[in-house]
Amino acid sequence: MNKLSGWNDTIVALSTPQGIGAIGVIRLSGTEAWQIVNRLFPSKDILRQPTHTLHVGFLKHNDQVLDEAVVALFKGPRSYTGEDVVELSCHGSPYILEQVINACVTEGARMAKPGEFTQRAFLNGKLDLTQAEAVADLIASNSAAAHHTALHNIRGGFSAVLKDLRDELIQFSALIELELDFSQEDVEFADRTRLYELITHAQSVTGQLIQSFRLGNVIKNGIQVAIIGKPNAGKSTLLNALLNENRAIVSDIAGTTRDTIEEVLNIEGVLFRLIDTAGIRDHTADAIEMIGVEKSREKMRSADLVLYLFDVNDTVQEVASAVKEIEATGTPYVLLGNKADTLPEATLKEKFSSLKVLFLSAKHVLNIESLKKRLVDAVISGDLGSEDTIVTNARHYQALQQVAAALSDTKNGMDNGLPGDLLALDIRRCLHFIGEITGEINTEDKLDYIFSKFCIGK
Repeated sequence: MNKLSGWNDTIVALSTPQGIGAIGVIRLSGTEAWQIVNRLFPSKDILRQPTHTLHVGFLKHNDQVLDEAVVALFKGPRSYTGEDVVELSCHGSPYILEQVINACVTEGARMAKPGEFTQRAFLNGKLDLTQAEAVADLIASNSAAAHHTALHNIRGGFSAVLKDLRDELIQFSALIELELDFSQEDVEFADRTRLYELITHAQSVTGQLIQSFRLGNVIKNGIQVAIIGKPNAGKSTLLNALLNENRAIVSDIAGTTRDTIEEVLNIEGVLFRLIDTAGIRDHTADAIEMIGVEKSREKMRSADLVLYLFDVNDTVQEVASAVKEIEATGTPYVLLGNKADTLPEATLKEKFSSLKVLFLSAKHVLNIESLKKRLVDAVISGDLGSEDTIVTNARHYQALQQVAAALSDTKNGMDNGLPGDLLALDIRRCLHFIGEITGEINTEDKLDYIFSKFCIGK
Protein backbone atom coordinates (compact mmCIF):
# COMPACT_ATOMS: atom_id res chain seq x y z
CA MET A 1 0.00 0.00 0.00
CA ASN A 2 1.30 3.44 -0.92
CA LYS A 3 1.86 5.97 1.79
CA LEU A 4 -0.32 9.02 2.11
CA SER A 5 1.25 12.45 1.97
CA GLY A 6 3.10 13.76 5.01
CA TRP A 7 4.31 10.41 6.33
CA ASN A 8 8.04 10.71 5.70
CA ASP A 9 9.08 12.25 9.00
CA THR A 10 10.23 10.54 12.21
CA ILE A 11 7.88 10.16 15.17
CA VAL A 12 8.51 9.48 18.85
CA ALA A 13 6.26 8.53 21.76
CA LEU A 14 6.18 6.75 25.08
CA SER A 15 4.83 3.24 24.44
CA THR A 16 4.35 2.19 28.06
CA PRO A 17 1.68 3.63 30.41
CA GLN A 18 2.14 6.99 32.09
CA GLY A 19 3.32 6.97 35.70
CA ILE A 20 6.21 5.57 37.71
CA GLY A 21 7.42 2.08 36.79
CA ALA A 22 10.53 -0.03 36.63
CA ILE A 23 10.96 0.54 32.89
CA GLY A 24 9.53 2.95 30.33
CA VAL A 25 9.82 2.24 26.61
CA ILE A 26 10.19 5.10 24.12
CA ARG A 27 9.66 4.25 20.46
CA LEU A 28 10.87 6.09 17.36
CA SER A 29 9.92 5.31 13.76
CA GLY A 30 10.90 6.95 10.49
CA THR A 31 13.76 7.65 8.12
CA GLU A 32 15.83 9.50 10.76
CA ALA A 33 15.12 7.23 13.75
CA TRP A 34 18.58 5.60 13.84
CA GLN A 35 20.38 8.89 13.18
CA ILE A 36 18.53 10.71 15.97
CA VAL A 37 19.34 8.01 18.53
CA ASN A 38 22.92 7.84 17.27
CA ARG A 39 23.39 11.48 18.23
CA LEU A 40 22.11 10.73 21.74
CA PHE A 41 24.08 7.48 22.23
CA PRO A 42 27.83 8.17 22.30
CA SER A 43 28.59 4.69 23.65
CA LYS A 44 28.45 3.13 20.19
CA ASP A 45 27.98 4.06 16.54
CA ILE A 46 24.38 2.92 16.01
CA LEU A 47 24.61 3.33 12.23
CA ARG A 48 27.19 0.54 12.02
CA GLN A 49 25.15 -1.99 14.01
CA PRO A 50 23.05 -4.77 12.47
CA THR A 51 19.27 -4.83 12.72
CA HIS A 52 17.48 -6.69 15.52
CA THR A 53 20.25 -6.11 18.06
CA LEU A 54 20.33 -4.71 21.61
CA HIS A 55 22.88 -2.24 22.96
CA VAL A 56 23.41 -0.92 26.49
CA GLY A 57 24.88 2.50 27.22
CA PHE A 58 24.26 6.06 28.39
CA LEU A 59 21.97 8.51 26.62
CA LYS A 60 23.40 12.05 26.54
CA HIS A 61 22.17 15.39 25.27
CA ASN A 62 24.02 18.71 25.41
CA ASP A 63 26.77 16.98 27.43
CA GLN A 64 24.24 15.94 30.07
CA VAL A 65 23.68 12.27 30.92
CA LEU A 66 19.96 11.50 30.65
CA ASP A 67 19.86 7.82 31.56
CA GLU A 68 21.42 4.41 31.09
CA ALA A 69 19.24 2.57 28.60
CA VAL A 70 18.87 -0.49 26.39
CA VAL A 71 18.64 0.43 22.70
CA ALA A 72 16.79 -2.01 20.40
CA LEU A 73 17.33 -1.57 16.65
CA PHE A 74 14.97 -2.64 13.89
CA LYS A 75 15.78 -1.88 10.26
CA GLY A 76 12.85 -1.43 7.89
CA PRO A 77 11.04 -3.20 6.41
CA ARG A 78 11.68 -5.84 9.12
CA SER A 79 9.97 -3.83 11.84
CA TYR A 80 6.49 -3.26 13.24
CA THR A 81 5.90 -0.14 11.13
CA GLY A 82 7.92 -1.27 8.13
CA GLU A 83 10.22 1.73 8.73
CA ASP A 84 13.47 2.11 10.67
CA VAL A 85 12.47 1.73 14.33
CA VAL A 86 14.34 2.23 17.61
CA GLU A 87 13.03 1.35 21.05
CA LEU A 88 14.69 2.87 24.12
CA SER A 89 14.14 0.96 27.38
CA CYS A 90 14.78 3.57 30.06
CA HIS A 91 14.24 3.68 33.80
CA GLY A 92 10.57 4.38 34.50
CA SER A 93 10.85 7.82 36.07
CA PRO A 94 8.39 10.22 34.38
CA TYR A 95 11.08 12.94 34.57
CA ILE A 96 13.68 10.78 32.80
CA LEU A 97 11.23 9.71 30.11
CA GLU A 98 10.18 13.29 29.48
CA GLN A 99 13.80 14.41 29.18
CA VAL A 100 14.65 11.64 26.69
CA ILE A 101 11.57 12.36 24.55
CA ASN A 102 12.36 16.09 24.56
CA ALA A 103 15.90 15.30 23.43
CA CYS A 104 14.56 13.19 20.55
CA VAL A 105 12.25 16.03 19.51
CA THR A 106 15.11 18.53 19.68
CA GLU A 107 17.14 16.26 17.40
CA GLY A 108 14.42 16.18 14.74
CA ALA A 109 11.61 13.84 15.73
CA ARG A 110 8.02 14.93 16.33
CA MET A 111 5.49 13.64 18.84
CA ALA A 112 3.39 10.81 17.43
CA LYS A 113 -0.38 11.08 17.16
CA PRO A 114 -2.64 8.39 18.68
CA GLY A 115 -2.27 5.14 16.76
CA GLU A 116 0.30 6.55 14.37
CA PHE A 117 2.76 3.66 14.70
CA THR A 118 0.06 1.14 13.79
CA GLN A 119 -1.24 3.45 11.07
CA ARG A 120 2.21 3.45 9.50
CA ALA A 121 2.29 -0.34 9.75
CA PHE A 122 -0.98 -0.39 7.80
CA LEU A 123 0.19 2.14 5.20
CA ASN A 124 3.40 0.16 4.67
CA GLY A 125 1.50 -3.09 4.12
CA LYS A 126 2.58 -4.77 7.37
CA LEU A 127 -1.06 -5.13 8.47
CA ASP A 128 -4.41 -4.77 6.76
CA LEU A 129 -7.07 -2.60 8.41
CA THR A 130 -8.80 -5.47 10.22
CA GLN A 131 -5.49 -6.55 11.74
CA ALA A 132 -4.63 -2.97 12.69
CA GLU A 133 -7.97 -2.53 14.47
CA ALA A 134 -7.44 -5.89 16.20
CA VAL A 135 -4.26 -4.44 17.74
CA ALA A 136 -6.39 -1.87 19.60
CA ASP A 137 -8.85 -4.62 20.59
CA LEU A 138 -6.00 -6.75 21.95
CA ILE A 139 -4.67 -3.88 24.07
CA ALA A 140 -8.19 -3.23 25.41
CA SER A 141 -9.04 -6.91 26.00
CA ASN A 142 -10.02 -7.63 29.59
CA SER A 143 -11.15 -11.25 29.30
CA ALA A 144 -9.87 -14.51 27.84
CA ALA A 145 -12.54 -14.49 25.12
CA ALA A 146 -11.73 -10.91 24.03
CA HIS A 147 -8.02 -11.73 24.03
CA HIS A 148 -8.54 -14.86 21.92
CA THR A 149 -10.75 -13.09 19.37
CA ALA A 150 -8.39 -10.12 18.94
CA LEU A 151 -5.37 -12.40 18.62
CA HIS A 152 -7.15 -14.52 16.02
CA ASN A 153 -7.86 -11.38 13.95
CA ILE A 154 -4.29 -10.04 14.32
CA ARG A 155 -3.05 -13.34 12.91
CA GLY A 156 -5.23 -12.71 9.87
CA GLY A 157 -8.21 -14.97 10.61
CA PHE A 158 -10.86 -12.45 9.56
CA SER A 159 -8.68 -11.13 6.73
CA ALA A 160 -8.23 -14.63 5.29
CA VAL A 161 -12.00 -15.19 5.08
CA LEU A 162 -12.50 -11.87 3.30
CA LYS A 163 -9.51 -12.40 0.99
CA ASP A 164 -10.86 -15.72 -0.27
CA LEU A 165 -14.22 -14.10 -0.99
CA ARG A 166 -12.66 -11.09 -2.64
CA ASP A 167 -10.30 -13.10 -4.87
CA GLU A 168 -13.13 -15.23 -6.27
CA LEU A 169 -15.40 -12.23 -6.84
CA ILE A 170 -12.58 -10.35 -8.59
CA GLN A 171 -12.01 -13.31 -10.90
CA PHE A 172 -15.66 -13.47 -11.95
CA SER A 173 -15.97 -9.70 -12.19
CA ALA A 174 -12.99 -9.63 -14.57
CA LEU A 175 -14.50 -12.36 -16.75
CA ILE A 176 -17.91 -10.67 -16.88
CA GLU A 177 -16.35 -7.33 -17.78
CA LEU A 178 -14.27 -9.09 -20.46
CA GLU A 179 -17.53 -10.28 -21.98
CA LEU A 180 -18.54 -6.64 -22.39
CA ASP A 181 -15.57 -6.11 -24.71
CA PHE A 182 -16.93 -8.89 -26.91
CA SER A 183 -20.60 -7.96 -26.63
CA GLN A 184 -21.03 -8.14 -30.39
CA GLU A 185 -19.80 -11.74 -30.40
CA ASP A 186 -22.40 -12.92 -27.82
CA VAL A 187 -19.90 -14.99 -25.83
CA GLU A 188 -19.75 -15.88 -22.12
CA PHE A 189 -16.39 -16.21 -20.38
CA ALA A 190 -17.88 -16.50 -16.89
CA ASP A 191 -19.59 -19.77 -16.00
CA ARG A 192 -22.99 -18.55 -14.75
CA THR A 193 -23.65 -21.78 -12.82
CA ARG A 194 -20.32 -21.49 -11.01
CA LEU A 195 -20.95 -17.79 -10.33
CA TYR A 196 -24.37 -18.60 -8.85
CA GLU A 197 -22.76 -21.18 -6.55
CA LEU A 198 -20.12 -18.64 -5.53
CA ILE A 199 -22.74 -15.99 -4.70
CA THR A 200 -24.70 -18.54 -2.65
CA HIS A 201 -21.51 -19.51 -0.77
CA ALA A 202 -20.59 -15.84 -0.26
CA GLN A 203 -24.06 -15.15 1.16
CA SER A 204 -23.62 -18.03 3.62
CA VAL A 205 -20.19 -16.82 4.76
CA THR A 206 -21.33 -13.20 5.05
CA GLY A 207 -24.46 -14.25 6.93
CA GLN A 208 -22.40 -16.22 9.45
CA LEU A 209 -20.10 -13.23 9.99
CA ILE A 210 -23.07 -10.90 10.50
CA GLN A 211 -24.67 -13.33 12.95
CA SER A 212 -21.40 -13.60 14.89
CA PHE A 213 -21.52 -9.88 15.72
CA ARG A 214 -23.95 -10.47 18.59
CA LEU A 215 -21.46 -12.82 20.21
CA GLY A 216 -18.59 -10.53 19.25
CA ASN A 217 -20.26 -7.59 20.95
CA VAL A 218 -20.72 -9.68 24.10
CA ILE A 219 -17.06 -10.74 24.03
CA LYS A 220 -15.81 -7.20 23.50
CA ASN A 221 -18.14 -5.22 25.77
CA GLY A 222 -19.56 -7.81 28.14
CA ILE A 223 -23.25 -8.53 28.72
CA GLN A 224 -25.56 -6.55 30.98
CA VAL A 225 -27.51 -8.84 33.33
CA ALA A 226 -30.34 -7.33 35.37
CA ILE A 227 -31.32 -9.23 38.54
CA ILE A 228 -35.05 -8.55 38.89
CA GLY A 229 -37.63 -9.67 41.45
CA LYS A 230 -39.98 -8.72 44.24
CA PRO A 231 -38.66 -7.26 47.51
CA ASN A 232 -37.04 -9.89 49.74
CA ALA A 233 -36.74 -12.41 46.89
CA GLY A 234 -33.01 -12.61 47.64
CA LYS A 235 -31.55 -10.54 44.79
CA SER A 236 -28.76 -8.97 46.85
CA THR A 237 -27.96 -12.34 48.42
CA LEU A 238 -27.72 -13.82 44.91
CA LEU A 239 -25.35 -11.04 43.80
CA ASN A 240 -23.13 -11.71 46.81
CA ALA A 241 -23.18 -15.46 46.10
CA LEU A 242 -22.19 -14.96 42.46
CA LEU A 243 -19.37 -12.58 43.43
CA ASN A 244 -18.39 -14.71 46.43
CA GLU A 245 -18.24 -11.57 48.57
CA ASN A 246 -20.59 -9.35 50.57
CA ARG A 247 -20.99 -6.58 48.04
CA ALA A 248 -24.70 -5.75 48.59
CA ILE A 249 -26.44 -5.06 51.89
CA VAL A 250 -28.75 -7.93 52.86
CA SER A 251 -31.63 -7.69 55.36
CA ASP A 252 -35.13 -9.06 55.96
CA ILE A 253 -36.60 -5.57 55.53
CA ALA A 254 -38.40 -5.21 52.20
CA GLY A 255 -37.03 -2.40 50.02
CA THR A 256 -33.51 -2.41 51.49
CA THR A 257 -31.99 -1.96 48.03
CA ARG A 258 -33.10 1.50 46.88
CA ASP A 259 -30.72 2.01 43.94
CA THR A 260 -29.02 -0.26 41.46
CA ILE A 261 -25.68 -1.87 42.34
CA GLU A 262 -23.43 -2.92 39.45
CA GLU A 263 -20.52 -5.37 39.55
CA VAL A 264 -18.53 -7.25 36.89
CA LEU A 265 -18.13 -11.03 36.98
CA ASN A 266 -15.82 -12.98 34.65
CA ILE A 267 -17.23 -16.42 33.83
CA GLU A 268 -15.29 -18.65 31.43
CA GLY A 269 -13.63 -15.63 29.85
CA VAL A 270 -16.83 -13.60 29.33
CA LEU A 271 -17.64 -10.45 31.31
CA PHE A 272 -21.09 -10.26 32.86
CA ARG A 273 -22.11 -6.85 34.21
CA LEU A 274 -24.45 -7.81 37.04
CA ILE A 275 -27.03 -5.22 38.10
CA ASP A 276 -28.77 -5.73 41.45
CA THR A 277 -32.00 -3.75 41.27
CA ALA A 278 -34.57 -2.54 43.78
CA GLY A 279 -37.43 -4.96 44.42
CA ILE A 280 -40.37 -4.47 42.07
CA ARG A 281 -43.78 -4.01 43.66
CA ASP A 282 -46.68 -1.91 42.48
CA HIS A 283 -47.89 -0.50 45.80
CA THR A 284 -45.56 1.38 48.13
CA ALA A 285 -45.95 4.64 50.04
CA ASP A 286 -42.20 5.30 49.96
CA ALA A 287 -41.42 7.86 47.23
CA ILE A 288 -37.71 6.96 47.16
CA GLU A 289 -38.52 3.27 46.83
CA MET A 290 -40.84 4.07 43.90
CA ILE A 291 -37.97 5.81 42.12
CA GLY A 292 -35.87 2.68 42.69
CA VAL A 293 -38.66 0.47 41.29
CA GLU A 294 -38.86 2.58 38.13
CA LYS A 295 -35.08 2.37 37.72
CA SER A 296 -35.38 -1.42 38.03
CA ARG A 297 -37.89 -1.50 35.20
CA GLU A 298 -35.59 0.69 33.08
CA LYS A 299 -32.70 -1.70 33.69
CA MET A 300 -34.92 -4.64 32.76
CA ARG A 301 -35.79 -3.00 29.44
CA SER A 302 -32.19 -2.10 28.58
CA ALA A 303 -30.46 -5.30 29.79
CA ASP A 304 -29.09 -7.98 27.46
CA LEU A 305 -30.34 -10.70 29.83
CA VAL A 306 -32.74 -10.70 32.79
CA LEU A 307 -32.47 -13.00 35.80
CA TYR A 308 -35.93 -13.07 37.34
CA LEU A 309 -35.57 -14.26 40.92
CA PHE A 310 -38.64 -15.33 42.88
CA ASP A 311 -39.34 -17.00 46.20
CA VAL A 312 -40.48 -20.61 45.60
CA ASN A 313 -43.23 -19.96 48.18
CA ASP A 314 -44.80 -17.42 45.77
CA THR A 315 -47.80 -18.53 43.74
CA VAL A 316 -47.40 -19.75 40.17
CA GLN A 317 -49.79 -16.98 39.06
CA GLU A 318 -47.50 -14.27 40.54
CA VAL A 319 -44.47 -15.69 38.73
CA ALA A 320 -46.36 -16.12 35.45
CA SER A 321 -47.53 -12.49 35.63
CA ALA A 322 -43.93 -11.29 36.09
CA VAL A 323 -42.76 -13.47 33.19
CA LYS A 324 -45.40 -11.90 30.97
CA GLU A 325 -44.05 -8.43 31.80
CA ILE A 326 -40.47 -9.51 30.96
CA GLU A 327 -41.52 -11.17 27.71
CA ALA A 328 -43.22 -7.92 26.66
CA THR A 329 -39.77 -6.25 26.62
CA GLY A 330 -38.35 -8.90 24.26
CA THR A 331 -35.33 -9.39 26.51
CA PRO A 332 -34.00 -12.95 27.01
CA TYR A 333 -34.50 -14.15 30.57
CA VAL A 334 -33.76 -16.96 33.02
CA LEU A 335 -36.25 -17.91 35.76
CA LEU A 336 -34.66 -18.57 39.14
CA GLY A 337 -36.59 -20.13 42.02
CA ASN A 338 -34.84 -19.02 45.22
CA LYS A 339 -35.02 -20.58 48.70
CA ALA A 340 -35.32 -24.02 47.11
CA ASP A 341 -34.10 -25.55 50.39
CA THR A 342 -37.45 -24.70 52.02
CA LEU A 343 -39.54 -27.10 49.90
CA PRO A 344 -39.05 -30.73 48.79
CA GLU A 345 -37.66 -31.14 45.26
CA ALA A 346 -40.73 -33.12 44.12
CA THR A 347 -43.02 -30.33 45.32
CA LEU A 348 -41.00 -27.70 43.45
CA LYS A 349 -41.12 -29.62 40.18
CA GLU A 350 -44.86 -30.24 40.47
CA LYS A 351 -45.73 -26.69 41.52
CA PHE A 352 -43.78 -25.00 38.70
CA SER A 353 -44.15 -27.71 36.05
CA SER A 354 -45.51 -25.18 33.55
CA LEU A 355 -42.37 -23.00 33.78
CA LYS A 356 -38.71 -23.60 32.96
CA VAL A 357 -37.07 -22.81 36.31
CA LEU A 358 -33.59 -23.22 37.77
CA PHE A 359 -34.02 -23.82 41.51
CA LEU A 360 -31.36 -22.53 43.89
CA SER A 361 -30.64 -21.17 47.31
CA ALA A 362 -28.66 -17.94 47.23
CA LYS A 363 -28.24 -17.99 51.02
CA HIS A 364 -26.74 -21.49 51.06
CA VAL A 365 -24.95 -21.09 47.66
CA LEU A 366 -26.93 -24.01 46.23
CA ASN A 367 -26.80 -24.44 42.41
CA ILE A 368 -24.83 -21.18 41.93
CA GLU A 369 -22.36 -22.98 39.66
CA SER A 370 -25.27 -24.27 37.57
CA LEU A 371 -26.49 -20.69 37.26
CA LYS A 372 -23.06 -19.54 36.02
CA LYS A 373 -23.15 -22.25 33.35
CA ARG A 374 -26.67 -21.17 32.40
CA LEU A 375 -25.44 -17.58 32.03
CA VAL A 376 -22.70 -18.62 29.61
CA ASP A 377 -25.06 -20.90 27.67
CA ALA A 378 -27.58 -18.06 27.36
CA VAL A 379 -25.19 -15.94 25.30
CA ILE A 380 -22.62 -18.33 23.84
CA SER A 381 -23.02 -21.53 21.87
CA GLY A 382 -19.98 -23.56 20.87
CA ASP A 383 -16.36 -23.48 21.92
CA LEU A 384 -14.71 -20.11 22.43
CA GLY A 385 -11.38 -21.76 21.75
CA SER A 386 -12.35 -22.62 18.17
CA GLU A 387 -10.86 -20.87 15.15
CA ASP A 388 -14.21 -19.52 13.94
CA THR A 389 -14.00 -15.87 12.97
CA ILE A 390 -16.09 -13.58 15.18
CA VAL A 391 -16.92 -10.00 14.21
CA THR A 392 -16.46 -7.57 17.12
CA ASN A 393 -16.23 -4.26 15.26
CA ALA A 394 -19.38 -2.23 14.47
CA ARG A 395 -17.70 -0.77 11.36
CA HIS A 396 -17.11 -4.27 10.00
CA TYR A 397 -20.67 -5.27 10.84
CA GLN A 398 -22.15 -2.34 8.92
CA ALA A 399 -19.93 -2.99 5.88
CA LEU A 400 -20.85 -6.70 5.92
CA GLN A 401 -24.53 -5.76 5.81
CA GLN A 402 -23.79 -3.75 2.66
CA VAL A 403 -21.91 -6.75 1.21
CA ALA A 404 -24.90 -8.97 1.95
CA ALA A 405 -27.26 -6.53 0.22
CA ALA A 406 -25.03 -6.37 -2.89
CA LEU A 407 -24.78 -10.18 -3.01
CA SER A 408 -28.56 -10.43 -2.77
CA ASP A 409 -28.95 -7.95 -5.65
CA THR A 410 -26.45 -9.95 -7.73
CA LYS A 411 -28.34 -13.19 -7.13
CA ASN A 412 -31.70 -11.57 -7.91
CA GLY A 413 -30.19 -10.14 -11.08
CA MET A 414 -29.05 -13.57 -12.20
CA ASP A 415 -32.48 -15.03 -11.42
CA ASN A 416 -34.06 -12.32 -13.59
CA GLY A 417 -31.55 -12.72 -16.43
CA LEU A 418 -29.91 -9.28 -16.11
CA PRO A 419 -27.09 -8.57 -18.60
CA GLY A 420 -23.43 -8.81 -17.59
CA ASP A 421 -22.85 -5.06 -17.26
CA LEU A 422 -25.49 -4.79 -14.51
CA LEU A 423 -24.22 -7.91 -12.74
CA ALA A 424 -20.72 -6.43 -12.84
CA LEU A 425 -21.97 -3.30 -11.04
CA ASP A 426 -23.38 -5.35 -8.15
CA ILE A 427 -20.19 -7.41 -7.87
CA ARG A 428 -18.15 -4.20 -7.80
CA ARG A 429 -20.34 -3.03 -4.89
CA CYS A 430 -19.48 -6.25 -3.03
CA LEU A 431 -15.79 -5.69 -3.68
CA HIS A 432 -16.03 -2.07 -2.58
CA PHE A 433 -17.49 -2.87 0.83
CA ILE A 434 -15.13 -5.81 1.40
CA GLY A 435 -12.31 -3.41 0.54
CA GLU A 436 -13.62 -0.91 3.08
CA ILE A 437 -13.25 -3.53 5.80
CA THR A 438 -9.69 -4.57 4.93
CA GLY A 439 -8.48 -1.13 3.83
CA GLU A 440 -8.13 -1.68 0.08
CA ILE A 441 -10.76 1.05 -0.29
CA ASN A 442 -10.40 4.00 2.05
CA THR A 443 -9.95 7.73 2.44
CA GLU A 444 -7.40 9.58 4.53
CA ASP A 445 -10.17 11.07 6.71
CA LYS A 446 -11.55 7.62 7.53
CA LEU A 447 -8.09 6.34 8.45
CA ASP A 448 -7.45 9.32 10.69
CA TYR A 449 -10.75 8.66 12.51
CA ILE A 450 -10.03 4.96 13.03
CA PHE A 451 -6.49 5.39 14.33
CA SER A 452 -7.36 8.40 16.50
CA LYS A 453 -8.99 5.92 18.89
CA PHE A 454 -5.69 4.14 19.57
CA CYS A 455 -3.48 4.96 22.52
CA ILE A 456 -0.43 7.17 21.89
CA GLY A 457 2.71 5.10 21.36
CA LYS A 458 0.88 2.38 19.46
